[in-house]
Amino acid sequence: MSPASKKLFNIIILGLSFMFIFTAFQTCGNIAQTVITNLNSTDFHGSGYTSMSIIYGVFSASNLISPSVVAIVGPQLSMVVSGVFYSLYIAVFIQPATWAFYTASVFIGIAAAESDRRTVFIALTVISLVGTVLFFLIRKQEDTKAPGEEDSANEILEDSSSAQNRLTRAVAAFKKSIKLSFTKEILLLSVTTAYTGLELTFFSGVYGTCIGAVNRFGSEEKSLIGLSGIFTGVGEILGGGIFGLLSKSNRFGRNPIVMLGILVHFIAFYLIFFNMPNDAPIAPMEGTDDVAYMIPSKEVAIFCSFLLGLGDSCFNTQLLSILGFLYSEDSAPAFAIFKFVQSICAAVAYFYSNYFLLQWQLLIMVVVGFFGTITFFLVEWEAATVLAARGSDYSSI
Repeated sequence: MSPASKKLFNIIILGLSFMFIFTAFQTCGNIAQTVITNLNSTDFHGSGYTSMSIIYGVFSASNLISPSVVAIVGPQLSMVVSGVFYSLYIAVFIQPATWAFYTASVFIGIAAAESDRRTVFIALTVISLVGTVLFFLIRKQEDTKAPGEEDSANEILEDSSSAQNRLTRAVAAFKKSIKLSFTKEILLLSVTTAYTGLELTFFSGVYGTCIGAVNRFGSEEKSLIGLSGIFTGVGEILGGGIFGLLSKSNRFGRNPIVMLGILVHFIAFYLIFFNMPNDAPIAPMEGTDDVAYMIPSKEVAIFCSFLLGLGDSCFNTQLLSILGFLYSEDSAPAFAIFKFVQSICAAVAYFYSNYFLLQWQLLIMVVVGFFGTITFFLVEWEAATVLAARGSDYSSI
């Protein structure tokens, strides 16, 4: 297999692996609070919000050292171990115990009746394990040398896998992450990234719980959670395709797409505020009979799911794009910082979701989203200045 074919093969395997693992994990997170609310009438006592808060809290800390870990053990083994922990977390729901539930939540950071729950989570565990096993198919890239070419002494030293060299690379990666954390661009983009963490929490965990708690949706209230997740995914795919794959031809920069993202989210928040009862995120097992400012509409609820996914894709595609542009030579530390900030804000949001009514959660996202959009604009304008100084335009990115 040629190097180009091997690279394409690895990309396909990575895509399939992450698709299986995160299909299972995101589905689990979307229904976790609703399932656990029903389980809390038994000997099991836990909170899906608290569990996800632990996951993202540990995940945020792990992101600072992840470049170092990968430098030591290698990317393939790192992904395999991570996939196993994802699968263990999902498997806990098959026969939940409070201590195992929260313990699995720590390790992963580094729907109605009981029989239905087991079937769902057994299936999700299998899907996650399939994704993990696929990591073993990734093929290592081999250096190609001209016939008769010999390795120089420097190349031999560079390719050495001695513990000392791996440790040196790990320390260097960690120092670079810390250094980049205090640059002006990263600090400004951190506000935008913080917003993505808050809205990630909302659409991946809180909003599905809200839908499942509205008794006025009738017997379909629980099944609507799955439909909500599907339409969120449709919004993500549509936005990712349009604003990610076609961004090469964008001559107007990233700001219009981010502006579209925040407007789409503000429309979604407005409709959710009018459509969903205020106590929906923290409703008891029997749900809520309250009404907001309109009779709860299933169609509006699902449409908002689509808008949440579409807006999220606007922010994430442009954040990844600008990070890749600004830190093309230091991409791994830059993206580690991005995930650190996003994950710690997601952890905070999952924690306060145990206590805050819907209106306060929406207000927090509106305020942080507004300022996050402004700070992104500032960084983008500076990037445009750099391009102008080079005599280039956005079509050259």
